[in-house]
Amino acid sequence: MQITYHGHSCFKLKGEVGSVVLDPFDDKVVGIPLARLNAEVVTISHNHPDHNAADKVKGTSKREKPFIIDFPGEYEVSGISVFGTKTFHDQVQGAEKGSNIVFKILLDGLSICHLGDLAHQLDEKQLDVIGMVDILFLPVGGPFSLMTEEAIKVTNAISPSIVIPMHYADSDYPSDTRVKPLEQFLQSFGMNPEPQDKLVIEKDRLPEEMELVVLRRS
Repeated sequence: MQITYHGHSCFKLKGEVGSVVLDPFDDKVVGIPLARLNAEVVTISHNHPDHNAADKVKGTSKREKPFIIDFPGEYEVSGISVFGTKTFHDQVQGAEKGSNIVFKILLDGLSICHLGDLAHQLDEKQLDVIGMVDILFLPVGGPFSLMTEEAIKVTNAISPSIVIPMHYADSDYPSDTRVKPLEQFLQSFGMNPEPQDKLVIEKDRLPEEMELVVLRRS
């Protein structure tokens, strides 16, 4: 599988049977450009314009229009399995910012979990539903999702093989953004890996101990 990062909380998974784009964004809202993307499946963690721009993603030769998943449940599309678990965009059961969907995707034998704009610790029931995770996409820059210490607690609870941070400000973000830069998280996490353009990974090449991977924005 090949994983590329497209800024904010947007990733593309490209596997043998198909591809998935997660949380495409409106570049006018986020303030950074979104590359041209195509996929068979698009997942939307919540209905905010910095996460729900499904119209930005085109179809493929296998599927004219992407299948859009924006509701909790179990899905099977073009050989790709997707499981959505309801969580919240705040710490008060969604009363302020609404709900959020944590998506787990099974592709090429790998289990990939995208937390969206999760803003609270996961309870035992939610952790049981999410289950084993090989690769975790983790929001780290807040302010309305997890920030440094809370993000680390969630990571330890899920215990993935690979952690990939997302939802942080890089040098191209507008200067008035409230999203925090990556460096704060890296310092607290205790790792500062060299950024990569993409991650190419197979099930039998997963690290034995948790590894942090930072991807450059494509």
